[in-house]
Amino acid sequence: MSNRFMDGDAAAEMLERRWFAAFKAASSARAECEALIEAMTAAEAAWADARERLAKLESLRDALGEELAELDGLPQSTPHLSRRELCSAA
Repeated sequence: MSNRFMDGDAAAEMLERRWFAAFKAASSARAECEALIEAMTAAEAAWADARERLAKLESLRDALGEELAELDGLPQSTPHLSRRELCSAA
């Protein structure tokens, strides 16, 4: 009978070890998921900021392009400043 209890104890110990290993693996996977969601949140915020900057810069570019188009269509009102000098000032 001694062997039977020892076999039962060994099986219980093995089951307990497997439970702890699974618990540790699940904890590690949970930490990885939490780190990834934080990275995704940060990336989404950075993406939104970049899109906002892009929209502002495109708007500025378009407005400046319109001003340049107007300058090209107007007679030169200030003879001492050429279009090249106006463009190089930027």
